[in-house]
Amino acid sequence: MNSQIASRNYASGVERIGYRTGTDPGYDFFITNFAGVRSTMGKLSTHVLDSANGRPGAGVRIDLYAIGACGRTLLRSDVSNDDGRCAAPLLEGTALQAGQYELVFHAGDYYAARGVALPAPRFLDRIVIAFGIADPAQNYHVPLVMTPWSYSTYRGS
Repeated sequence: MNSQIASRNYASGVERIGYRTGTDPGYDFFITNFAGVRSTMGKLSTHVLDSANGRPGAGVRIDLYAIGACGRTLLRSDVSNDDGRCAAPLLEGTALQAGQYELVFHAGDYYAARGVALPAPRFLDRIVIAFGIADPAQNYHVPLVMTPWSYSTYRGS
């Protein structure tokens, strides 16, 4: 079942429309002018899967950084919910810009809080995924599948 939300700004002639599908926890937005010319607004999202225990990675701290000429800038910190996801996209709309980013997942703290015996220093403490956004009109989903000893990721949409 799809539902739609919309808003119009008559001064600028811009209409903001979002659709929600039964499988997507958020809205996919696009902008049109009143003539119907469409411009997509992308979003960045993530989720964490604890494959060592076969469940979502609930309670993982996630930091998002923009990488620029002057180094890293923290854009947002969040904690994954019971489904291993952030409650809202990490970036969306005009906040999603082309460029280099890093997601930092605090995996060592997650496993230590669950009583997993970890060596000192931890083999995987903070998992850093460096990636680029080439087209901010697209959706970028960067999931993390992890154990205390390994991880993998891929680009979803």
